[in-house]
Amino acid sequence: MSNTFQPAPVKPTIAFELLEQIDIRVGTIKSVGEVAGSDKLLQLDVDFGDHQRTILAGMKNERENTQEIVGLQALFVVNLEPRKMTGVLSEGMLFDIGYADKLTPVLAVAEKPIPNGTRAG
Repeated sequence: MSNTFQPAPVKPTIAFELLEQIDIRVGTIKSVGEVAGSDKLLQLDVDFGDHQRTILAGMKNERENTQEIVGLQALFVVNLEPRKMTGVLSEGMLFDIGYADKLTPVLAVAEKPIPNGTRAG
């Protein structure tokens, strides 16, 4: 870690009810694949316990071995409107740490196994 990192200012206060609208859940990354025509996106197939989803993440250049995250449980925002990118429908968003601060992102992971689909918060 760099000793020169300066945290960004805290964002304006929001109502707790607004935070409750965001549905963040634990899912296991079952597979990671390339997205044709994209130099940034990876296709993650994620198990949420009662269903699986395809989630695209712009993390292709963030790690040498993209397969190292297969089998990990991570946090995902699951109630975003589905979005088509390079012809593939993404059904959520990987919740990672560092991207907004221009750091090489890391996954927000569960410290020990927990059922897929468990809600954060």
